[in-house]
Amino acid sequence: MDLDLTPEQELIRDTVRSFARERVAPVAEELDRESRFPVELVREMAELGLLGIPFPEEHGGAGGDTVSYALAIEELTRVDSSIAITVAAHTSLGTMPIYLFGSDEQKERWLPDLAAGRRLAAFGLTEPDAGSDAGATRTTAELRDGSWIVNGSKMFITNAGTELTWGVTITARTGQEEVSNLVVENGAPGYEISGPLHKLGWKASDTRELTFADCAIPEAHLLGERGKGFTQFLEILDGGRISVAAMGVGLAQGAYDLATAYAKERRQFGKPIARFQAIAFKLADMAVEIEAGRQLVLRAAWLKDQGRPFALEAAMAKLYTGELSHRVVNHALQIHGGYGFMDEFPISRLYRDQKILEIGEGTNEVQRMVIARHLGL
Repeated sequence: MDLDLTPEQELIRDTVRSFARERVAPVAEELDRESRFPVELVREMAELGLLGIPFPEEHGGAGGDTVSYALAIEELTRVDSSIAITVAAHTSLGTMPIYLFGSDEQKERWLPDLAAGRRLAAFGLTEPDAGSDAGATRTTAELRDGSWIVNGSKMFITNAGTELTWGVTITARTGQEEVSNLVVENGAPGYEISGPLHKLGWKASDTRELTFADCAIPEAHLLGERGKGFTQFLEILDGGRISVAAMGVGLAQGAYDLATAYAKERRQFGKPIARFQAIAFKLADMAVEIEAGRQLVLRAAWLKDQGRPFALEAAMAKLYTGELSHRVVNHALQIHGGYGFMDEFPISRLYRDQKILEIGEGTNEVQRMVIARHLGL
């Protein structure tokens, strides 16, 4: 058993770490305060190849693997979750369906810009009345005279409305008992994108509601086989859970870094608070849990790279790191005391950003359902 990273994986991790510290950290608080999508930072990440890490070079990607991708997401989240979810949603949810299920013509047409990060992609699964019960989608698509006529809406969709956005892959009912995936490019007639939604956290990421009113898209925009949409999006969610689990580790690591630095500087009763056992034990427990979570994520990513079943491990990693990040960021803010309650301290932003990690890509409750099913329970 070799737990060492390859030189290529270490290079990606170190490159992203430097980018996050040097380019993202100085502006993260400002972007959060202004709820401003960081277009220029996204373009810089595209130049570094960070928006197409797991895709082959022949499709415009960086030719990396899932482990490298998970490491990159962890490093970005360590500094700012909004940047990280922009990359994760584009890669795992927006672009991956086209890579996995697209025809040769669709890949040739759409993948180069997406894998290279020149354009961003979104994935429309959640609806106002279809969240955890994703199979209850009510959006419909009827084939008429060579076009799909789409009616319905999607909610909480990441990357759908930026100036870099290319389009969205959506799930829709193409028959009474049939769900398919369709590609809707921005500008399609009848496709409307709401203004940015106001959120507790991830304020610098783009989140929208999408509405389709007799939206006409070409018949050729069917992604994969008709009626296989449910199976397809379950596969997409399995892979996406690895990236969200990596976000949980990254946020926990970032919170730990802030708490440790603060505890070494903050003095009470004549000495740094890090020297008090109550604080030192908190930090020790945090370090142990973070490393355990990291190994869960890397194990799931490695299994995926080996072409082996990974859905159980991805769900375990996602569940554990979501709850791990909750515990760690809570303790980290407690260590900051009253200063942690002030937005001038970055721990307050990490605290707000954390909660969605227990909701998105399947709630904690859904993860337990998935795990139990894989265990044969």
